[in-house]
Amino acid sequence: MFSLRSALSAFLALGLLLGTTSAEARFGKRSRPSQSDSKKDDDKNDDTHEASPVGSRDDDDDDRPRRRRSNNRRHVSSGAGDVVEGLGFLAFVLSSGNHRLTVVDEPRQRGELRQERHAAPLSFRLGLQGGPVNSGGAGDFFIGLEGRRFGFDARVTGIAVAADDGSDETDGITLVEAHLTWALVSLERARLRLEAGVSTANAPDITFVGPSLGLSLEACLAGPLDFEARAQMTPFPYRQVDASAALALHLGALVLRGGYRGMVLDDAGQVDGVVHRDGFHGPFFGLGLTY
Repeated sequence: MFSLRSALSAFLALGLLLGTTSAEARFGKRSRPSQSDSKKDDDKNDDTHEASPVGSRDDDDDDRPRRRRSNNRRHVSSGAGDVVEGLGFLAFVLSSGNHRLTVVDEPRQRGELRQERHAAPLSFRLGLQGGPVNSGGAGDFFIGLEGRRFGFDARVTGIAVAADDGSDETDGITLVEAHLTWALVSLERARLRLEAGVSTANAPDITFVGPSLGLSLEACLAGPLDFEARAQMTPFPYRQVDASAALALHLGALVLRGGYRGMVLDDAGQVDGVVHRDGFHGPFFGLGLTY
């Protein structure tokens, strides 16, 4: 597996342009009563206001502190319940997932449930990662679903760097990738994928769409520690070469990763007849979930 890893070239493209739409806040927000309802409540209060019996005011005064204490107890109990639920969810994330914390060689007993590190019958993953590149930064979002052999992978990368004209403005580039994947190697300790699909690049003055090819590797190093490498290229109408290598720590379903990434973008003179070529590189860190 290490010979395969060392032979990986430096490519990979990310992306799937996700549009965001504004939404009216509803979830978890108290609805405002209508004016007509408020007026009815006011009229009802006016109609039913009568003199209180002798001694009732004192009784009401005695009851109010008790109601406050009761409400305070309910708030404290609710807060403690939220903390317990949050800790329970965290424990579930750290103890679940297809990836076991260790890979062992001893034979398994008959009937024992087998969770395979990199050869799971069905695996779902998503994550975020980012870091500095040159005079700016880059951030990624990725999501994938795959069986033992075939799957789908989608990625989006946003790059923001200082403009090269000496101004204080920022240039933004969005890279998009959607791939079908095939696992050439699918073992408990390693998975090597071939990928093919489409990629796009949205630059300040032009948008490209082209074919995309990729290669990715995940290999167990020791215990919960994995080595990950990705390579992708787009040959035309623009040229894109993207590569990354990282170490990934699996804590149940939670994955922490960090590594280094390099990328070259070339517009092949499609904008104004002059070739514009940029190179980006730098470290990145991220986290994700794998089930």
